[in-house]
Amino acid sequence: MKVGLDVGGTKTDAVAVDAEGAIAGRLRIPTGWGPDAVAQTVVDAVRALGAEAGVDLSAVRSVGVGIPGQIEPGTGRVVHAVNLGVDELDLAAAVAPQLGVPVQVENDVKAAALGAHALHTRDGAPAPGSMAYLNLGTGIAAGIVSDGVLWRGARGTAGEVGHISVDPNGPLCRCGQRGCIEALAGGGAIAERWAKRSALPVRDVFDAADAGDASARQLRAGLARGVAAAVRVLVLTADVDIVVLGGGVTALGDRLMNDVAAELAASAEASPFMRSLRLAERVELLPPGSPAAALGAALVGAGGDAAHDAEEALVHG
Repeated sequence: MKVGLDVGGTKTDAVAVDAEGAIAGRLRIPTGWGPDAVAQTVVDAVRALGAEAGVDLSAVRSVGVGIPGQIEPGTGRVVHAVNLGVDELDLAAAVAPQLGVPVQVENDVKAAALGAHALHTRDGAPAPGSMAYLNLGTGIAAGIVSDGVLWRGARGTAGEVGHISVDPNGPLCRCGQRGCIEALAGGGAIAERWAKRSALPVRDVFDAADAGDASARQLRAGLARGVAAAVRVLVLTADVDIVVLGGGVTALGDRLMNDVAAELAASAEASPFMRSLRLAERVELLPPGSPAAALGAALVGAGGDAAHDAEEALVHG
């Protein structure tokens, strides 16, 4: 049995995966704020799987944690997880003694990429050889998986497409550049530019655009342009078989997908080469409520045979 946790800014999703690759238990608990509270959240989530989800904790052999922020290579140390109030935390060292099993830590988007690859099916066929998972949340980032293994790059930044500038005259990004993909399509940037109090600002932008609001239409068009640019970058640089979209912004469903498909079609209209790539056919949405990030974290925690574990999870659900 292996456990995976997706530690988010407000909620932590926890799953237990059995030896056959099936999800044996799943639950969510609130995420604490600050280093000590985040570490306690991890411990509480694992214990809750036993108390509330009926998981036999004595059978757990590993724990994997997907968490926002940068992970120092080869360690369980998290830095700059600003949405959690964590500047620096050796998470593995903090929780492993309490849990009594090995703990591995990975960036949440990279963990979600591995989980999305494991869950992906197409007409019963095996999972794609290569896949990019593009997370559309407060910010924009991607993870790339090839043959069931995460591709991190030389310094762990493979897939960090959010801060590629695609419009030098575009909106100012928090990184200091203008026209970054994240400045156009990140949920946080859109909410800031919309500047109207709302629990779901991106959805409000889409609704206002449908009603004819000029500023909302501009924001909505920018979102589609940013996502389409990220898809082009991922395919043109890594030539992945498929790009799977996930994250909070994808709750818009077909409204988002239709806009992105139209943007991809428009950009390919004058280019036979771009048309040959069939980009719109290579983009999919992660199903709502998918445990991709937590499942990917479980695979990271198990270590070593990630490709085999991904295949087992695919076959057994």
